[in-house]
Amino acid sequence: MKKLLFCLLMLSTISISAGAQEAGNIYGFKAKTIDGEDFSFSSLKGKKIMIVNVASKCGLTPQYAELQELYDRYKDKNFVIVGFPANNFGSQEPGTNAEIREFCSLNYGVTFPLMEKISVKGEDIAPVYQWLTKKENNKAGDAEVTWNFQKFLIDEHGRWVKSIPPKVKPLSEEIIAWLESK
Repeated sequence: MKKLLFCLLMLSTISISAGAQEAGNIYGFKAKTIDGEDFSFSSLKGKKIMIVNVASKCGLTPQYAELQELYDRYKDKNFVIVGFPANNFGSQEPGTNAEIREFCSLNYGVTFPLMEKISVKGEDIAPVYQWLTKKENNKAGDAEVTWNFQKFLIDEHGRWVKSIPPKVKPLSEEIIAWLESK
């Protein structure tokens, strides 16, 4: 009887640990695309992910061009960029989802996934950004979103790797080295 209880206790401990480890990845999150379609981060399993909050009226807006170039270069190598338009900094993303999609397409030829406009900080912060910014949620690190075009790197297992400051360009050595690493 003691052996049976011990085995049951061990099995429950293993499943609790596995559940806690699963909570440390991004795959449980869902969002809406800029076109209003459902999007599940679980569809990105096995890919490196860069999540970036974007804005169309920001001094850093030209980073869209490098984001697209990076996406074009690595999209067939298990990499994806997910852009989240946000109006949290200086009201630099005032447009509707349709206006944002049109701006990105016409001006930068954006083909990487764009989600609907969200809040990336404050009381109305979107759940995925709660995960990205709080170590207690992502199990890896805290990172305040300081401005538009802050980048978050997620590994191919859905785990938070690091936050990259807004002024670091998408084609920086740091980002390329991460993409090229195994």
